[in-house]
Amino acid sequence: MSSPLFDLTGRTAAVLGGTSTLGSVMAEALLDHGAQVALVVRSKEQAELKLATLLDTGRAALFQADAAVKADLVRVQEEIAAWSASGRTDILLHAAGTNSATPFFEITEDEFDRIMDVNAKSVMLACQVFGKAMIDAGQGGSIITISSVSSGPPLSRVFTYSASKHAVNSMTQFLAREFAPHGVRVNAIVPGFFPAEQNRAILSPERVASIMGHTPMKRFGDPKELQGAVVWLASEAASGYVTGSLIRVDGGFGAMTI
Repeated sequence: MSSPLFDLTGRTAAVLGGTSTLGSVMAEALLDHGAQVALVVRSKEQAELKLATLLDTGRAALFQADAAVKADLVRVQEEIAAWSASGRTDILLHAAGTNSATPFFEITEDEFDRIMDVNAKSVMLACQVFGKAMIDAGQGGSIITISSVSSGPPLSRVFTYSASKHAVNSMTQFLAREFAPHGVRVNAIVPGFFPAEQNRAILSPERVASIMGHTPMKRFGDPKELQGAVVWLASEAASGYVTGSLIRVDGGFGAMTI
């Protein structure tokens, strides 16, 4: 039996980007520790098979929304509150994301806007909608964003992605200060290199060698290695004084220079 510090029974988590490699694995951990989990996806049809194991628990459900459209988020927040046993959302995990390795001079405005919308604007919108609902409910809450080691210093080849994740760090810390008087904590997990769909396109043999040379553990992360961090940030174990933190889970990548 898990420690009461990490028991999420009675809490409802909304996971934006529930079908992503990292989002689905972190959602699994929230379920394993007792939470109800609302999996917010762009297409229910595509998600049903991929997330069948989570849905079979009976404590997870699919909700459809475009994370970059505020009207969708307002609607889905209301739907989740109606579905939730607690009548509210206690935890928001923002795991929606996209990437591109387009060379800088070839980046179009449409591509730049698309990546910024998914990775950054959607964080602002989700925090406006779910953060406001948490504050209005008066029960506190935990907002967890997903940043990246590319947030600073920026990685080569992923200009827009790096800029968007730097924005996530800034928003996370700004909102931690803004929401603190209301008992709503805002923290970011900063993953290193995990086999997520959005970074496969840039993992050439040369790129892999470069990453391994800068990662003290000399390996990629397993998505399950993010589970401890997300449960901790969502739980009573972190509820007292952890906010505005950027928690690295990167195999030592951020500690390396030469």
